Amino acid sequence: MEQIVQTIALSMGVAWASGINLYAAIFMLGYMGMTGHIDLPPDLQVLSDPLVLFAAGFMYCVEFFADKTPGVDTAWDGIHSFIRIPAGAMLAAGAIGDVSQAAEIAAALLGGSLAAGSHLTKAGSRVLINTSPEPFSNWTASITEDLMVIGGLWTALNHPWLFLGLLLLFIALMIWLLPKLWRGIKGLFAFLGQLFGGGSAARAPPAAGDSGPAPGVPPPPKKDRPADP
Repeated sequence: MEQIVQTIALSMGVAWASGINLYAAIFMLGYMGMTGHIDLPPDLQVLSDPLVLFAAGFMYCVEFFADKTPGVDTAWDGIHSFIRIPAGAMLAAGAIGDVSQAAEIAAALLGGSLAAGSHLTKAGSRVLINTSPEPFSNWTASITEDLMVIGGLWTALNHPWLFLGLLLLFIALMIWLLPKLWRGIKGLFAFLGQLFGGGSAARAPPAAGDSGPAPGVPPPPKKDRPADP
């Protein structure tokens, strides 16, 4: 039973972390596997390869700075919508090991959904944080996310029951928060549309068929309406 809980915690933990900071999650697992601190499942042992560690470490350094620059972080999140979610599904399936093909598919489905949820929560909150003119809120959010990934994976590996309990709380918070983030983002874009498109209707030329008389040409005389009998 304990082995099953550890496997589930690792599978869902790496999927959750991938949606927030994929490269930090891969580097941490690969480094701990290479140094012998953990025994990675067979399908994830490739993360300990020096080439994978170098690529993950390099991309983490790039993300470290991109994630703390207002505006750039949102563009970075938009691009990584196509990277973090499928990677989270693949890592979750790989963490299950060679249990069964059905278990791997189930882990990929759940892991991909969890990675999508954590990614959308991060990306949506960053859009709203970027409305603040100062950069300190971006730095605070980014550093907090990095610490969450490192601390969350460490908890998943060493205290799986605790991690699964915290993960349930995160999912509940995510379900409550995502609709509010969506409404906030829609309101922000509506405000920007009014700000940059305001007054355009007043300057727009009249539609075809609605144009008034040409300059210098008097309007046609009104016809007398016959009196009602």
